[in-house]
Amino acid sequence: MKRFFDKNGYKVEYSEDPVFGESWHVFVLSRYKGRWVLTKHKERGLEFPGGKREAGESIEETAIREVYEETGGLVGQLQFLGQYKVHDPVKPFVKSIYYAVLREVEKKQNYLETEGPIFLEALPDVLGEEFSFIMKDEIVPLSLSRLDDAILLRNE
Repeated sequence: MKRFFDKNGYKVEYSEDPVFGESWHVFVLSRYKGRWVLTKHKERGLEFPGGKREAGESIEETAIREVYEETGGLVGQLQFLGQYKVHDPVKPFVKSIYYAVLREVEKKQNYLETEGPIFLEALPDVLGEEFSFIMKDEIVPLSLSRLDDAILLRNE
């Protein structure tokens, strides 16, 4: 288990196993045809798709729905990568992290709170102001460490 403080100063615990109980949020590292698929949140900036679970939905269904809503991406493969808990003093929450390979990306009229898909050949080593604070803590590097080149190439 890894522990650190996020950009808001909240304690975060990360595990490769689902040890924090039921998750009601997802964060989905997504790829399509060898490129990373992010979305541009209207307030936070560039980030991987994600969001909150709806009543009656499994956490995997949440991941698939959120990717579609925010990017138009249709998930072909979904792999659990880990889970993290943010110790927000007002409302702590648990988020499940997934890796998705998209089989298709549809153009949509509405991407809800985002501006749709953003495709990147590679993630920059240093994330600028255009990136969301969600991308700037240790969650993305820890999650990416679970994906080696063989997995990335095999699934695309």
